[in-house]
Parts: sequence; structure tokens; C-alpha cells
Amino acid sequence: MPSRGPSLGRWFDQFRGFEPDARRYLLFTIVAGTATGLWWIDFNLYLAARGISPSGIGLVATVGSIASALAALPASSLSDRLGRRVVMFSGTAAAVLAVLGLAFAGDILAIVVLAALFGAGTQSVGVVAAPYMTEHSRPDQRSELFALQFALNSATNVLAAAVGGIGARVLAERLAFAPESADTYRLILGFMAALLTLSLFVVVRLSDDRPAVLRRRIIVAAGEPSRFPPPVRVGGWSAARFGLTIHDRRAFARILLPGFLISIGAGQVIPFLNLFIRGKFGLDLAALNGVFAITSLGTMVAILFQPTIARRLGRLRSVLLVQGASIPFLLVLGFSPLLWTVIAAMAVRNSLMNAGNPIFTAFAMDRVSRAERATLSAAMSLLWSAGWVIAGAYYSIVHAVLGFDAGYTLNFATIIVLYSIATFLYWHWFRHVEHMPVEAAPAAA
Repeated sequence: MPSRGPSLGRWFDQFRGFEPDARRYLLFTIVAGTATGLWWIDFNLYLAARGISPSGIGLVATVGSIASALAALPASSLSDRLGRRVVMFSGTAAAVLAVLGLAFAGDILAIVVLAALFGAGTQSVGVVAAPYMTEHSRPDQRSELFALQFALNSATNVLAAAVGGIGARVLAERLAFAPESADTYRLILGFMAALLTLSLFVVVRLSDDRPAVLRRRIIVAAGEPSRFPPPVRVGGWSAARFGLTIHDRRAFARILLPGFLISIGAGQVIPFLNLFIRGKFGLDLAALNGVFAITSLGTMVAILFQPTIARRLGRLRSVLLVQGASIPFLLVLGFSPLLWTVIAAMAVRNSLMNAGNPIFTAFAMDRVSRAERATLSAAMSLLWSAGWVIAGAYYSIVHAVLGFDAGYTLNFATIIVLYSIATFLYWHWFRHVEHMPVEAAPAAA
């Protein structure tokens, strides 16, 4: 009797045959992603170990998000003029300098400035990720490439948890550092700097994609097959001064607004989950890193299977399915008094909510022309950072006024409402765009 659905071998086949530069970029994701994973898991704890208050930590996060927002559009413009590789190298180098400085920064002002430099650097790298992968992949493999890259980001969080929770603790014990001291977290910053430096060598191995070099290669694109109708021009707008191009402002707005709402919701909870878990359940460094490792493993598995779901249901339907299903788990995460239920809810929520991100990004890149991709990617990153600016300030005010318990109660209520509105908007605006599975689209066309 024939088996139902694709075999395991066919599932693996979906992730084969990527271009050499795409494979190198995936390696860069592993190395640099481990460093940024250490940042998200341990940086706030480092600030707390140095005696900085929750409102001060919120200020650092807010300024970092502002710097990220300000860097997005210039990075997009520079990547069109100088090539994606140059921007990746420069952004990573800035992150290295910031991390080294943070290990020795003496006051809150220096910490704020260096956190801003780190945010601007990593944002510059993030802005060019989607255009770079789109330009180094076939249309029929984009969902798989985006999903694999995002899954590797989750896998690097597991590596980061091992480095931060086990490696740093073992080394700290040998150096006679207290487990939760600032010196232990400085070791983690040292690991971050080493990994980011190594990732620079991977970037150098990418093909030179400066426009002048590409023109000399005399590669003439015959046009990409598209699974969607070409975007309709609604009063084209171009800002040559900034190197930005938008042909369909309405499509841009519909792609961007739900993500902006999600960023506001996420920004006042997700960066502070480490403080929430430790404050509510009293976990030490190793246990806390272990919790984030578990959630990252679940996310990685969910993301890898999301392209298969997208091929069966259509990309937008698959995104709506996983994002809508993640919302009830926020209730458990925010309000359950039992540690094991909170860990399970965080793992499932992260898996579901993040599984749809690479698929929607691939969908969004296919909805616009090649000239608009860097602009759209920059706008998505800009609004995400702007949402985190608003969210960071909101977090600081809420916790300064309400304290730990009531503050996080309001935080989780806010994220649930905003996620629900964003999911509805995706459904309302895009439910007719992709009314059939992806594989059926070319035949219908």
C-alpha cells in the first residue's frame, strides 16, 4: 500500500542543490548566529550582574533598537551600491568591536553606545539576508533555503546555550569566578567576539557581488518564474538619493503593518524572557541556558517541516496556521505557576510563531520586483526595530510603575492582543493572494 505524503527521502531532497554562495551563507549563519544567540540569552543577565536596574536594561534595549532602526535603510541603500557582501563584512566587524568594548565598558553611557553599535551592525547584516538568499537561489527552492537558514539560527541558540551555560561556567570555575558574576558573563562576551571574528573569514569567501563586478560578468537575467501575479504599480515612488525603490506602496503597507504589530508585542516580552524566567523560578545560569536550548530545538524542527506544510496548504495558509496556533501558548507562558508547563509553552510558542517567519519572508520577496527587495527587507527590519523601540520604552515604564508581577501580566496581555490583530490582518489582506498550494500554481498559470 503506497505511503501517504512525501517520504523522508523526498523531504531531505527539498534541502539539496543550493548554490555555493547560499551554502557559504548558511555556514556564516551558524558561526555568527551562535554569537548573537549568546547575546540574546545572556546579555541582559550580564547587565543585571553589573547592578543595572530593570529600567536601565530597558533603556539599553531601547537605544539598541533605535540604532538598529536607523541603520536599516542606509544598509539597504549601500548594499545596492556596494554589494551585499561589503555590508555583511562591515556590520559583522562593527559587532566585534562593540562586543569587545562591552566587556570592558565602565559606565552606563558607554554600555548604551556600544549596544547601539552592536544593534546597528547586526541589523545591517540582517537587512541584506533576504535579498542575498533570494538572489542566490532558484524560485522553487526559496522556501526551503529560507526555512533552513532560519532553522540554523535556532540551532545556533542551542550551541550558544552550551557555550554560555556549560563552557563559560566550567571556565569560570577554573578561574575562581562566581557563577553569576559579571566576570563570568565577560567570558561569554569573549566567546562572542571570537565567533564573530571567525564569521568574517566566511564572509570573505562569498563571491564578490558589487554591481560593477556583476556587470562585468555580463549575466543577463531572462526573468524569474513567479508564483504570483506581478505587483501592480500604484503611483510609483523612488528616492534616488537614498537608493530606495517602491512601485506598489499599498502592497508594501500590507506586508509591513502586521509585522510591525508583532514586533511591538514581541519586543516587550521576548528580550526579557531570561529575566522573567529567572525572576519567577530562580534558575541559575546553566539551567536558564538549558531552557533556551530546549525551546530552540523545538523551533528548529518546526521550521524545517514548515516548507512541506507550505507546499500542501500554500505559504500564507501555513503561516496563518502556525501563528494562530501559537497564541494560546502565550497564556500558559505568561500565567502558569509551574516551571515545566512554562518551558513547554515557550518551546511550542517559539516553534509555531517562528516557523512561519522564513516562509512569509520568502513570500514577501516574491511579491516585489528585484529592485525593491533590498528596500522591502530594510523596511521590514526598520519597522521591526521601531517596534522594539516602542516596546522597550513600554517595558521600562510598565515595570517602573507596576513592578515584576503586575508588569509582566500587562506585558503578556499586550503581546496576545497584538499577535491576534496581526494574524487577522494577514488573513484579511492575503487570503485571496495564494488560493492554491504552491506546487499547483505554475500549472494553473
